[in-house]
Parts: sequence; structure tokens; C-alpha cells
Amino acid sequence: MLKQKKKSKIKHKQQRLIFVSSVFFVSLLSLWFIVDNFRQNLLFFYAPTEFWQAHNKQQAKLKKTIRVGGLVKSRSVVKINSLHTKFVITDNLQELTVSYVGLLPDLFKEQQGVIAKGMFSENENAFLSSELLVKHDEKYMPPEVAKTLK
Repeated sequence: MLKQKKKSKIKHKQQRLIFVSSVFFVSLLSLWFIVDNFRQNLLFFYAPTEFWQAHNKQQAKLKKTIRVGGLVKSRSVVKINSLHTKFVITDNLQELTVSYVGLLPDLFKEQQGVIAKGMFSENENAFLSSELLVKHDEKYMPPEVAKTLK
């Protein structure tokens, strides 16, 4: 009888240890998936000056999808066709040519703040964008752009 109680206590401790270990393992695995997902979906933001500095250093993260932002330079907007537009963004220090394919947002115009999402093409020497975010009023500006414009 005493041996049976002792065996049941040991068995109960082993079951508890297995349960706690499995919960810990599943928690670690879940945390790893979450962190990996954040890392894959992370988008870097660059002003034109920062972009060219990073580009000159040949940083690998510029090969992925990034965001660049600045003001649309005056008289730089060229409509190639109804869906393809080229323009230059600037932070008053450097300039970057952006080639955008898609419908232009209603607020898009020259001297307007814009953020383009896409990748840089060495062949075209332009930033190929598939998404534009246009500033919604005169008071909003991304902090990075505001800092470089000062």
C-alpha cells in the first residue's frame, strides 16, 4: 500500500512536470512565431538623404520592401499613362525618383508630403512604388521627414 502511494506521487509529479514543460515549449514556440512574423513585416522608412546614404553603403535591407517619404518636387510629376506616374521626392537635401503604378490619390500634388512603399530598381535608377500615402492635412508630417526638413 505504501509503495502504491509512493508510485502514485511520483507518477503525479511526472505528469505535472510533463504538463509544465509542454506549456513552456508551446509558449516559446508561439513567441518565436510572433517575433519572426514581426521581423518579416517590418518596413523601414527613409527620407531621400537617408536612403542614398544607406544605398551607398549597399545595405541588404534596401533589397526588401521599404518606405521612402518627402515632398513632391515642383514640376517633377510626369504622367506616362493613366496608371503610370513618375515624380521626384525631396527632403531639400537629396532627391529620389519614384515610379508609381496605380491610381493617384486625390490629395496627390506638387509640394505635398508623400510616402511611397516599394523597392529600388538599379536598372531604372528609380524607386518602384505600388502604394502611395499622401499627407491628409497641412499639420501632419512624419517625424523623420519633419526632422530632415528643419
